[in-house]
Amino acid sequence: MISNIPLNVLFVSPEVVPFAKTGGLADVAGALPKALKRIGCDVRLVMPLYHSVQTGKYPLKKIFDHLPIPLGRRDLPADIYEGELEEGLPVYFIEKDEFYDRSNLYGNSQGDYFDNDARFVYFCRGTLRVAQALGFQPSIIHSHDWQSGLVSADLHFRRSHDLFFQNTASIFTIHNMAYQGSFSSEIVDLAGLPWDCFSPSGLEFWGKANLLKAGIVYSQLVNTVSRKYSREIQTAEFGCGLEGILHYRRDDLFGIVNGVDYEIWNPFSDPYLAASYHPEDLTGKRICKNDLLAQFHLPEDRQAFPVLGIISRLADQKGFDLLALVMERLLKEEMSLVILGTGEEKYHRLFTDLAQAYPGKIGLHLGFDNALAHKIEAGSDLFLMPSRYEPCGLNQIYSLKYGTIPIVRATGGLDDTIIPYDPSTGEGTGFTFGPYEAEELWTAIQKALLVYHNETLWIRLMKNAMAQDFSWDTSAREYLKLYYLAMERLKKF
Repeated sequence: MISNIPLNVLFVSPEVVPFAKTGGLADVAGALPKALKRIGCDVRLVMPLYHSVQTGKYPLKKIFDHLPIPLGRRDLPADIYEGELEEGLPVYFIEKDEFYDRSNLYGNSQGDYFDNDARFVYFCRGTLRVAQALGFQPSIIHSHDWQSGLVSADLHFRRSHDLFFQNTASIFTIHNMAYQGSFSSEIVDLAGLPWDCFSPSGLEFWGKANLLKAGIVYSQLVNTVSRKYSREIQTAEFGCGLEGILHYRRDDLFGIVNGVDYEIWNPFSDPYLAASYHPEDLTGKRICKNDLLAQFHLPEDRQAFPVLGIISRLADQKGFDLLALVMERLLKEEMSLVILGTGEEKYHRLFTDLAQAYPGKIGLHLGFDNALAHKIEAGSDLFLMPSRYEPCGLNQIYSLKYGTIPIVRATGGLDDTIIPYDPSTGEGTGFTFGPYEAEELWTAIQKALLVYHNETLWIRLMKNAMAQDFSWDTSAREYLKLYYLAMERLKKF
């Protein structure tokens, strides 16, 4: 296997923190390149220049004026700007206001934007044009989710006649199988691909062009953001119709758990907390709990009872249908529940009604507040994530570092990151349940509440959790191994 050679990595993502974000993909794209740079990779990022970038007052400089980017049978010129993720880590922005100068990234309350096919074909084709214009010859192009799926297809068909990319391998990361980018077959012409790719062995899926499938089919390697999710998506339950092609490519399919940035998520240095703390001195966590209760206007005497925290999109996928079924029993317990999130209207109504009915027990904030998210991680005793499926999940990993014990369903990345607590040995980091059933969730909650009231066991459990290491440096080294492997596989592809 090729190893110990300098790697040029072109990192392609439709969203990157801090420039633009709708979900966890942006966090990954904002953190993994930094870790890759620390281990010696020359990493460059490419993303669209959205409205949020234009208004974010980031220091950008124009490096190319009217760079021609093909879309169908014509070239549409774009201005290319350069910014930095951190010093020495460039991000290249493709400016095309007719596509990207909009209030949201992918759609609005009425649904997806009507021209997302053209928007992201243009982005994918522009990515390769930017690399060529820069003279940056990638060893690896690492693309993410359906919005970047056509990069792998474009690269695949370009290698035969474009010496610049002849030795460039590709990796495609799936962050969530449920979002696939399905469009009419006309996208084949827009992308400048040969029509024989529109077949069941190519990007065709039930008469549509599927951009997630394009990334799966035409990349040397495919990975997901946890080991278990890489296995789950090969089944009908989790594969969202693409389980067949994923099973076919099982020898090229890997799972790497997302890391977290402990410079941001660390109770010892978190600027949002009322007090800092660490495993050898947990005094500050009690202060954070009092502060959290105050933030949600809950009585100070609730300090004596466990606080369960939730930070989530309020949707069935996140397990709120199960939680709704056990809420009546949960609210009979001596505990408090704090919720931060937004999502489906039925859950907005449910939790609003419950907060009014139980004003001393439920704290609710419908929306997102970054400072409050940090306070919930630090001030809660338990963190609830009963997801139907979860490709990776990040909040359960944040919770571990803050000594806030997760209660999770054993699926995807939740199962990879949380070790079930065993009271007989004192080992473990949280509480898990398997079958997606309300009674299973309720049993896990009861177990957690029982252990909480044994102070000796609870402190040991907290310290177990806080000792876990999910830093990006660990995950980046796993990605580096995949990069070398992809370069080997290119010879046989």
